[in-house]
Amino acid sequence: MSKSSKKKQSVAVSKPQPTDDAQPAPISSGSRKTSFKAKTPEERKIAHMEGIIKTAVAAIIGIIAGILVYIQLGAGDDPTVKWYAILTIIAALSYYAMRLVFPLLKIKTKKFGVKDWFYVEFIVIDFCLVTWTLLLN
Repeated sequence: MSKSSKKKQSVAVSKPQPTDDAQPAPISSGSRKTSFKAKTPEERKIAHMEGIIKTAVAAIIGIIAGILVYIQLGAGDDPTVKWYAILTIIAALSYYAMRLVFPLLKIKTKKFGVKDWFYVEFIVIDFCLVTWTLLLN
């Protein structure tokens, strides 16, 4: 028997074919296991609209905070003003404001994680500082 005929006689290994109704395998990170659930187009649309509303509310609260800081502090050239305290107060007040406003807009805050709250608070602080800077110029 020649070498070429031995190669032809090797057994082909077939790979299992995925079925149409197969779900992605869960991803494990440490002890937590999460599985993916495919969202319907309606659920994706609702999630997208909620994201836009969250961002818009945070931006409006940040703009209002920037205007109020400008009215209260002006240029902020008083050396006794602690900037970290002002930003902390703005973050705390905006957190409670959003806890009141989001349910009125039918956004469930109980689903919010740390990442979601960090995101909206970053938007508030960012818009506050940008608004204040624009008013100073």
